[in-house]
Amino acid sequence: MDLDAYLARIGYAGTPRPDLETLTAIHRAHLLAIPYENLDVQLQRPGDVSLQHAFDKLVTRRRGGWCYEMNGLLGWALGEIGFAVTRMAGAVGRTERGDISHGNHLVLRVDLDRPYIADVGFGDGTLEPVALVAGPITVAGYDFRLEALDADWWRFHNHALGGAPYFDFTQASASDTALNVTCQWLRTSPDSIFTQFPIVQRHTPDGLVIILGRTLRRIQPGERTQALIGTADEFLDILTREFDLDVPEMHALWPAICAKHEELFGERAD
Repeated sequence: MDLDAYLARIGYAGTPRPDLETLTAIHRAHLLAIPYENLDVQLQRPGDVSLQHAFDKLVTRRRGGWCYEMNGLLGWALGEIGFAVTRMAGAVGRTERGDISHGNHLVLRVDLDRPYIADVGFGDGTLEPVALVAGPITVAGYDFRLEALDADWWRFHNHALGGAPYFDFTQASASDTALNVTCQWLRTSPDSIFTQFPIVQRHTPDGLVIILGRTLRRIQPGERTQALIGTADEFLDILTREFDLDVPEMHALWPAICAKHEELFGERAD
């Protein structure tokens, strides 16, 4: 695991220092360079929450990842630079799902002059870190909000065109053992959204590009368009062209992707 290799992967050419300017620049560069994706889950490949796994996948093999990998890698890199970083367990959909949601998201707190939330693993969340202060937040034209729910729990509200509308978190340090238990459930359970269909998301300089099942979605502030992906070849072309992902094994999953998409969303190509 080499910090210079990570910085090269995200295209960061500056001299990193443990300050807000560096944190913001690295956060943005990471999201613009590395997509959020669950393709290994779709392919039933093993994985865990270890830093070595995240580095090998995202840096060495130039793939994307989900929250455990994306924020795991970012948190390690920030620590190497000299930031004070706390790995925190998040809970996407806690109100609806209850205790089973605890640890289904990994989020970072970075302490500078005040605490900041750094999160490159929410897919379509904020492009930049945000101060841990209750109230509205606007980043890159999208409106978010942080809410203190009680003495322990906070809620991050996603923008109006986002996928998951929120996640909750406490500021206690996460247990990697507990995170890995939830990670394995999300990787394998038929009840996990990640085993249902492909999810690929990437920030661009002017918005977001997203694959959900066989739908290609583009989002800009106040605007969302989408189209149905027609063929397996088109699907692989989009992965390469839009997300810089070379995963030819996904071609064999195309019939299952189409069938599941029709079952869940009622859409099919003519």
